Amino acid sequence: MIEKKDIKKTVLAYSGGLDTSVIVPWLRENYNCEVICYCADVGQEEELDHLEERALESGASKLIIEDLREEFASNYIFKLLKSGAVYERKYLLGTSIARPLIAKRQVEIAEAEGADAVAHGCTGKGNDQVRFELAFTALNPGLKIIAPWREWNISSREDAQDYLKARGLPVPEKNPSLYSRDRNLWHISHEGGSLENCNHAPDDDVFMMSVSPEEAPDKAEEIVLGFEQGCPVTLNGESFSPATLIAKLNALGGKHAIGRVDLVENRLVGMKSRGVYETPGGTILYTAHKELESITLDRDTLHYKDTVAEKYAEMLYFGQWFTPLREALDAFFESTQQNVTGTVKLKLYKGNTIITGRTSPYSLYREEFATFGHSPVYDHSDAAGFIRLFGLSSKVKAMMDMGVHLPPVKIDEIQRD
Repeated sequence: MIEKKDIKKTVLAYSGGLDTSVIVPWLRENYNCEVICYCADVGQEEELDHLEERALESGASKLIIEDLREEFASNYIFKLLKSGAVYERKYLLGTSIARPLIAKRQVEIAEAEGADAVAHGCTGKGNDQVRFELAFTALNPGLKIIAPWREWNISSREDAQDYLKARGLPVPEKNPSLYSRDRNLWHISHEGGSLENCNHAPDDDVFMMSVSPEEAPDKAEEIVLGFEQGCPVTLNGESFSPATLIAKLNALGGKHAIGRVDLVENRLVGMKSRGVYETPGGTILYTAHKELESITLDRDTLHYKDTVAEKYAEMLYFGQWFTPLREALDAFFESTQQNVTGTVKLKLYKGNTIITGRTSPYSLYREEFATFGHSPVYDHSDAAGFIRLFGLSSKVKAMMDMGVHLPPVKIDEIQRD
């Protein structure tokens, strides 16, 4: 239990939306502490010009804004891409991957500012509260953690608006819709409102990054992506920074209706929830990256990597980024990417990413080996013995099931052979 009198200064993860606008005065009233607001720009594409004014009006002592888009792309999104992790078959982990970076910088700012606590606006039913608090604990267990949604009696948007009005504070007009959204460089998520009925198709007003397949161009667009050691570096032969490349692919993918996902997922807290996600650039990159791996990774490494990626996805979704196992898995994924260099050609067409070519100087695919004709490394007659040995256990079981009794083998015959 937090002793409120021990909290003198708190760093709040701040978006300028309704919830965090309420949290600032609520912290001052209930903890009698100074509140520093922190906003990480990870590609929300939201208006930040008046964010400082809003924070100060609500009672914060100051606002700190940082542009973390390039760090987010290089050190977080590209790690995710190299892993190939997908949560529950569909979700490319857009919200999950941003939380460790935001939490890390929030802790570092709290330390620099001499704060006693960190605070967040996550609800008590979602996954984000776990992600933030596991990160806070792993990075600085001495900081107190304040989660207002688990303490106050505000239970609706109307309650929050009334709270601000009663104190003469401005009410943010941001996000007037009924949907709860989270946007960053990698994706945008949509929850709540009509989406809570999982038998109801998303309305047209849900989507923000992509057009519908019906509205997409009737002509396909071909692009070429270049990779170096698993990282995308070029688009159509032109080099871009990681964040810029992702942003350009978001625009291309959104134009062609790529990256929409409708998912009923299992939250960490135990309930199922329905989310609609748009990840246009990420979907293109995942498709291209996997295709390049198909020609540069050997069979056993590729198959084992897919197995490990499922665990990695679960850890990331559960907020276990700052753990020894995640670091160890990253080292494994990094080692698999040494030869994942080359180019992939894709057509973008009405929600589809269609592979039209792939090449790499490290390709393990050789046309002269794969041909049905004569090959210097493969003799068709070799297959007969291989198949007999590969199916030996099945043959023995079938013979036993059929009551076929094999003659006993004498020890001296085994030794003689």
